Amino acid sequence: MILALGWDASAAEAAEQRYVVAGRDSFSIGAGDIKSETQYKGSQILTISRNGRTMRYRASVRYVRDDQGAATEASAEYVSDLSAAGEQIASADRDPDNLTVLNQPFAAQLDAATLKDLRTMRGTLPFDFPSPFTGATLHGRLERIGNGTIGAHHSIGVSFEAGGRMRGALPDRPGLTLAGQITMRGTAYYDAETALLVALDATVTITGNVSNRSGNDPVTIVYRRTIRADEPTAADTASRSRR
Repeated sequence: MILALGWDASAAEAAEQRYVVAGRDSFSIGAGDIKSETQYKGSQILTISRNGRTMRYRASVRYVRDDQGAATEASAEYVSDLSAAGEQIASADRDPDNLTVLNQPFAAQLDAATLKDLRTMRGTLPFDFPSPFTGATLHGRLERIGNGTIGAHHSIGVSFEAGGRMRGALPDRPGLTLAGQITMRGTAYYDAETALLVALDATVTITGNVSNRSGNDPVTIVYRRTIRADEPTAADTASRSRR
């Protein structure tokens, strides 16, 4: 049995959820002769709106990108439309650093059937997920980790781990051809009532060798993203109510 994660057009009305987001990308090759690290920190808004029988999910992020100590401000947006038939279409992908909640291993909102499955899940289940880089299928396991409280949200948690082989160029380093292993692991929490994602911690680790450098150098690349629901303060709520 494979637990499918997805959205249900009947499961959401117009809504808005705010998040704080952070990330870190690290890259090392050889005996440390090439190293780099990029960090991200920002805020995000997910809006959900209905247009007829289609649901539109729009995630907008404003963040600071710190590349080896050089900080720059940036923004990203991802828009996904979901038809009543369950067809999902990414109508806008302007998220090069993979920071939006719509561009992660798990859906931003679960359908009612999947949420019910999480409530009753026991033990582990097989978990297949397309590699974020090669498109090949990663195989692993999915396990419920119990209930929790994320801010004001009573939530249901799940842990995941999947992996597989990788060969090819990396999107952010097209000049390097890498052969090795890719592993993805982390945790996700969903609001027990709205089924919205309220916390995600996901890490992708790639280890292998670069075949187009002399010496067939070893390489390690780690991508980590954390997203957590950000509850508005009383002042924020009062300000929006006066608009």
